[in-house]
Amino acid sequence: MLDLVDVGTRSLASYQGVAPGHVLAELRRAAAPLRGARVLHLNATPYGGGVSELLRSVVPLLNDLGLVVHWRVIRGEERFFDVTKAIHNGLQGAARGITPEEESTFLDVSRANAKAFDEQYDFVFVHDPQPAAILPLRGKGSARWIWRCHIDTSEPNAAVWAFLRQFLADYDAAIFTMAEFAPPDVPTPRIEVIPPAIDPGSPKNLHLPSGTARQVLEWLRVRTDRPLVTQVSRFDPWKDPLGVLRAYRIARQEVSELQLVLPGSLALDDPEGWEVYQAIRKEAGDDPLVHVFTNLVGVGNVEVNALQALSDVVVQKSIREGFGLVVSETLWKGTPVVAGSAGGIPLQMADGVGGILVGSVEECAEGIRALLRDRERGRALGAAGRERVREHFLTPRLVLDHLRLMRALAADRLPSRDRQWRLDHDPVCGMSLGKDLTWKAAHGGAEYGFCSARCRSLFLDRPARYLGEGS
Repeated sequence: MLDLVDVGTRSLASYQGVAPGHVLAELRRAAAPLRGARVLHLNATPYGGGVSELLRSVVPLLNDLGLVVHWRVIRGEERFFDVTKAIHNGLQGAARGITPEEESTFLDVSRANAKAFDEQYDFVFVHDPQPAAILPLRGKGSARWIWRCHIDTSEPNAAVWAFLRQFLADYDAAIFTMAEFAPPDVPTPRIEVIPPAIDPGSPKNLHLPSGTARQVLEWLRVRTDRPLVTQVSRFDPWKDPLGVLRAYRIARQEVSELQLVLPGSLALDDPEGWEVYQAIRKEAGDDPLVHVFTNLVGVGNVEVNALQALSDVVVQKSIREGFGLVVSETLWKGTPVVAGSAGGIPLQMADGVGGILVGSVEECAEGIRALLRDRERGRALGAAGRERVREHFLTPRLVLDHLRLMRALAADRLPSRDRQWRLDHDPVCGMSLGKDLTWKAAHGGAEYGFCSARCRSLFLDRPARYLGEGS
């Protein structure tokens, strides 16, 4: 039996007045035909990183809606997770492939996990590459299997993708964060686009009284009477923490008392994180205004909450990014963001809301300086970002998307890009839409909706591309 993660309880009623009302109203209707269905979410670690944070909110909310939902994790030793990290990096485009010996390690551990998977479910959501091979090694039975890819696989290492792709053919669907993240030869009969979301009721996102937040930062020895920049992320080279340090030092030439905080999580399935952590500590040296924290020394959700709420600017200088949940977390607190224009970050900051998108260390430094100079602009950007998060990136919308997918799979309705799908989703980014739309466009006798002016503009420029009509 695979290890079960205890997630506690969560009530849909707790989102009243927070999440959009039309989403909450639809949730119970969508869940009704699935009451009693057995659902498994399977991943590699119960802590550290965005996937575990998502599941800690999604699983109990689905249980509250009447489904029977479990979260289980696979087992593996450091050697296995070294291999899966190489696969992860390769899917994001890293040049390094994996050796035949590493392929054998991956398969040996996958066989052991497949043998331990003796439970029966109606739906199985498998998250990212680590558990992906369990389906062909175990057999699917009567369940519907969904592979959920949280990685930007738009330009993968061809050899790494070919190795992983062979395990995906029997899945009933694959979920990607954005439409362009899906390689052209995904073998599943259905491809779904579902961006992740944050939970406004989690300890990381609950409103903290300013006095409490200040006490938390003072406990960390971070001054609350001096300007503060923070980047919250895994210790991962794709987050470019060393580039953040360089940008900070450039900005500090203008703001001499500027502080930098780098709180990062070290996860069970990411041994590379320790190497990046050591590199950050070495680069930071003995600078008293740079603070490097980890989840293993008592810096957790509440501390991150306080840092995101009280920072003058939060940075997310990703080079490659699946989504970057910390952007939505920060914007939910009304704090402006300077972020790399990578992956799902521009989707969260569409049309210039929330902050400034950058592409280099120098641009990052200038973005920090600009928002420190003009605090009123920063507050306005943060407020607009919070509203975008409320509309598109809160947990109830994510759960609704999962329910719709399960209902469609249960009904054997496999085509996922038919005309009705395009009327219910933004045809550019693939995000599901509500009924009250700000951005619309007519084409071919139909009216399409969009999540942002940016997506509408891209559609109008090349509608055939997004409607499957050829170029």
